[in-house]
Amino acid sequence: KKVATPVVNIDEALRKLVADMAETMYEAPGIGLAATQVDVHKRLVVIDISEEKNQLLVLINPEIDASEGMQIGEEGCLSVPGIYDKVERAEKVKVHYLDLDGERKTLEAWLAGGVHPARTRPPQRQGLRRPSVADETGAYQEQTRQAGKKN
Repeated sequence: KKVATPVVNIDEALRKLVADMAETMYEAPGIGLAATQVDVHKRLVVIDISEEKNQLLVLINPEIDASEGMQIGEEGCLSVPGIYDKVERAEKVKVHYLDLDGERKTLEAWLAGGVHPARTRPPQRQGLRRPSVADETGAYQEQTRQAGKKN
């Protein structure tokens, strides 16, 4: 498995990638997409959990500073449409990242009866160093085994 590397330059190429990722995420529809999910192995995430889909959050080189509590919820992954499984996640996270202007930002988010950045998949958080839902969930692994038996 490839590990995402830090973004070095915030330039027009990165802005275009962000726009393309956001379009892909909104069309899916999804709430988060990591660059690794579109085969770009950079530490870049787009998230929008707003009802209106008009509050795009871009996290460049995100790092989790703190997390607390645990909660189990059903999750899916845009890389593997239609596959869902129960996954344990932090109830609250504190993340620092760069925005598209290169400004260092901090985000604190918690789960309060819905989704939030702490519930987005590991490729969208934790520095993009953990496996995707496709790698973690038994549902996907079973489907993969079954597909392999058919070939």
